[in-house]
Amino acid sequence: MKRVVFATLAILAVATTAWAQDIRYNFDKSANFAKYKTYKWVDHKSGDKLDDLTKKDLEAAMEAELAKKGLTKSTTDNADLYLAYAASVSTEKQVNTWDTGYGAGPGWYGPYGYGGWSGGSSTSTSYTIYNGTVVVDMYDVGTKQLVWRGAASKELDVKAKPDKRQKNIAKACEKLFKNYPPPPPKDKK
Repeated sequence: MKRVVFATLAILAVATTAWAQDIRYNFDKSANFAKYKTYKWVDHKSGDKLDDLTKKDLEAAMEAELAKKGLTKSTTDNADLYLAYAASVSTEKQVNTWDTGYGAGPGWYGPYGYGGWSGGSSTSTSYTIYNGTVVVDMYDVGTKQLVWRGAASKELDVKAKPDKRQKNIAKACEKLFKNYPPPPPKDKK
């Protein structure tokens, strides 16, 4: 019984962490983020080619979050920031094995009578996990330097309906831009 409870707890722990989004970011500590008011999308040289629907959903979710941060999209080259993003999908195999352990059964057990041990059985299942990652780079137009980079990764549900996919993209973008702009440097006294 203890083995079953432990296995159940272990599976729940793995499942909980597998569905969580992994968010990372970094920024140039010398950049003045207060001066950035406008941005323009530019092409990123790497990353997977997204289908048009996913690209549209992703850009709309990022633009909504950037607007909340006070940034305005520009279609001219007079923007303060150039933004580029790269998206990728990777796969990995997950194998789960269940073992029933050992069992008691009939058989010769020394001079004291019958009894013995038999081997247990195990069952394995495997499935493919799809992990999606989006990396967003922000470049200062004037200095042509990278000033902020954020990355969001999450296990993807390839069978999700369009509404659920849009909700997941929006949630990932909300978490991704939570740390933009970074806090201003603390004054040293």
